Amino acid sequence: MRLKPWITAARLRTLPLAVSNILLGSFLAYNQGNFNIDILLLGLATAVLLQVLSNYANDYGDYVNGADKERTSKYERVLQSGKIRPGQMRWMLIILTLLTLGTGILLILFAVSALGRIALMVFFGIGILCIIAAITYTIGKNPFGYIGLGDIAVFIFFGIVGVCGIYVLQTRQWDWLVLLPATSFGLFSMGVLNINNIRDLESDRMAGKKTIVVRIGLEKAKNYHMWLILIAVILGIVSTLLDFHSAFQLIYLLTVPFFIMNIKRVRSSKYSARLDDELRNLSLTIFFFSVTYGLGIIL
Repeated sequence: MRLKPWITAARLRTLPLAVSNILLGSFLAYNQGNFNIDILLLGLATAVLLQVLSNYANDYGDYVNGADKERTSKYERVLQSGKIRPGQMRWMLIILTLLTLGTGILLILFAVSALGRIALMVFFGIGILCIIAAITYTIGKNPFGYIGLGDIAVFIFFGIVGVCGIYVLQTRQWDWLVLLPATSFGLFSMGVLNINNIRDLESDRMAGKKTIVVRIGLEKAKNYHMWLILIAVILGIVSTLLDFHSAFQLIYLLTVPFFIMNIKRVRSSKYSARLDDELRNLSLTIFFFSVTYGLGIIL
């Protein structure tokens, strides 16, 4: 079995986004005086496995549903190209599901065992939902990514669950203010998905994949993208002002010009290859936003 097609299907360019929410939630926890490196590492491992599982499942689901036949992205789909067989991918999905479940259980047991049975059951349930969501985005009789619910799922699992979840696992407490950066991150993540869906507009439409972009059309989708990014930045600023103690907290504003450039390029772009580049650029900008926001509150 050749390794390169599996690396291609893993879409390594998506991993910075996958770990950014874990880093952001951990920075927020550190600011409260509660931080455990083991929880961070287990959280990062689980997030990466979930993202790769989602990417493989997306490749498989779109192949089965015919969404890849007319896709114009410069990043090939390995099932459509024949470099990986459907049976091989099904086995890999099983293996990754078990690995993700394993690291997730370790994370939960390590973090919340002292909180009792109810907390364990709640976090275990959330973990199972994350795995199910990663798989059923494009797989199944009625995948939710095909009926326009992908944006909501990304907001919930990348933003609220990702940031707030790791914060609670680190601190063993709740703070309503964490919802602001979590919401900001969720909106940024929706922006990444929106670029992906703008790029795949025609192939998704032909495959019957009713994403938000397919439903509202190209021009409205570009405006939608602009508002997602702008509101996310504004919420980040609001969260800083509500807990302001140092000018260094504003260091994340260095990423704002890159967000603005992304908005402009998405609005003016007519070529899928350029949107592929903007997917990568936005993911990296979100990563640096999360890191600089986090460093700003702890230094």
